[in-house]
This record gives sequence, C-alpha cells and structure tokens, in this order.
Amino acid sequence: MRTPRILSLAAGAAALSLTLAACGGTASTDPTTTGAASEADLAIVVGATPVPHAQILTWISDNLAEEAGLTITVGEFTDYPSGNRGLADGDYDANFFQHVPYFEAQVEENGYEIEHSVGIHIEPYGVYSETLTDIADIPEGGKISVPNDPSNQARALWLLEDAGVFTLDESVDDPTIYDLADNPKNIELVELDAAQLATTLADVSAAVINGNYALDAGLVPSEDAIVLESGEDNPYANIVAFRAGEGADPAVVKLIELLTSDEVRSYIEETWPNGEVIPAF
Repeated sequence: MRTPRILSLAAGAAALSLTLAACGGTASTDPTTTGAASEADLAIVVGATPVPHAQILTWISDNLAEEAGLTITVGEFTDYPSGNRGLADGDYDANFFQHVPYFEAQVEENGYEIEHSVGIHIEPYGVYSETLTDIADIPEGGKISVPNDPSNQARALWLLEDAGVFTLDESVDDPTIYDLADNPKNIELVELDAAQLATTLADVSAAVINGNYALDAGLVPSEDAIVLESGEDNPYANIVAFRAGEGADPAVVKLIELLTSDEVRSYIEETWPNGEVIPAF
C-alpha cells in the first residue's frame, strides 16, 4: 500500500465541570511561556519544533489565546523522538510537530498511549541540492541523504521514485533504502537524522528534507527545491498529539479549536503564500 492511512480522532469536548490548571511538568527544553492569562484561564504546555509549529503557537498565543482563555507554554525541541517521549513522560500536555504516519510508527514502536487530532497543516517534502538544478543531472554514484526514521524515509523514497531517480520494489508497503528495484545511476542513499539533513547538504549531491527543517534552515521550498512534493491529496498532515483519554480535556479542546480556526488558516496562508505550509482543515 503506497499511501498511508490517516486516522482522525474527534476532539470535541465532553461536558466537563473542572477547570484545567497548568498540567504536566516543566519540559527539559526549558519552555517559554507566551501570552498572559488570569487564574481562571485554562493552561497547556505544548512541545513543538521551532518552524512552523512553535511559530504558529506563538502567533496564537499573541493574538487569540488570551481572549479564548488559554495560556500556552511552548517547549521547543529539535529532535523528533523528544516530542512523543516528552508527552508520554508528562513533560508536555500535548505536542505539535509530526504527521500521522510518523505518529503511528512511533506508537507501534514504543507503545505510547497517545492519540491525535485532525490534521492541522501540511509541509511538502523537497529535494534540495547545492550543486544541481535538475535531479535528472545527478551524477553516476551520486549521494542522496534521506531521513532515517521509517515513515519519513518511505516518503522520501517515493518522492525520489516519482522524480525518476530509481524505482522501488512494489511488493514492499513501506520501502527502505534496501528496497530499490532498479537503480540505473547507482545512487548511494545516506541515512541521517532528519534534523541533520539541511546542515549536511554540502556533503551530498542532494538531500530530501522535511518541510520544517527546510524552513528552519532558511530554505524556501517553492524556490530552492529541485523536486517538491505536491500538497494536493497529501496524506502527511501534521497533527496535535495528546495522552490517551485526554482528547476531551478543556485545554486540549481549546488548543485544537484555535489551531483549526479561520484566523489560523489566514495566518498560515499569509505567512507562507507559496505553499511552504498548507492548511489541512
């Protein structure tokens, strides 16, 4: 199966009479509280990668959260595994950094008891290079770096296959670098942590870089990518994750309501007008 299945959990609120105080511990990443609130307000600690996730949360905190009665504390991290580990350990009340296939792979691998919201936004993948302007010109034996986690690696390989770099074994549902059926230019695939792909771009012919890390590195996907994933019918919507059974928690509900509001849709479209980040709601 080539297209991952998206799971959606309704985040509607049950009738709860208690008011949520600031739950969860202080994140090891030394989160910074943004926005002001009174004692009667709801509060939530959200783990997030810097761009665009923490940027969106900060905008919400500065422009929407106070009126909505929600104080948002953002704990930034840069390595993907920290997000769900911090959520499961209680450092965060929710996290905002991952797409559904990555979420599902992490739950299966680690046994996390966590759930997720509807899709918030999509960050198209791109292939970037410091030496190429056309992927067809990649030299014999050229190196392409790809993410080392399973869900993102499969996504990267499908993008390269669609670009004509090689073909994959159709019998494999989630291909890895070992599942190439035909590799006419003997491309060498280099596995790296997703956070290292942009910083090591000079060491390879090309790299398939996650949208958030591309933006964080100052790359403009619509201008700098030599191959760019389509946002249409894209199954990799980024979501909010929370601990199992807490989807009706008032603070979680309020956070998701704000993230899927018309105001946030407009903010995303105005901040990334060239499709670097695309609303998924």
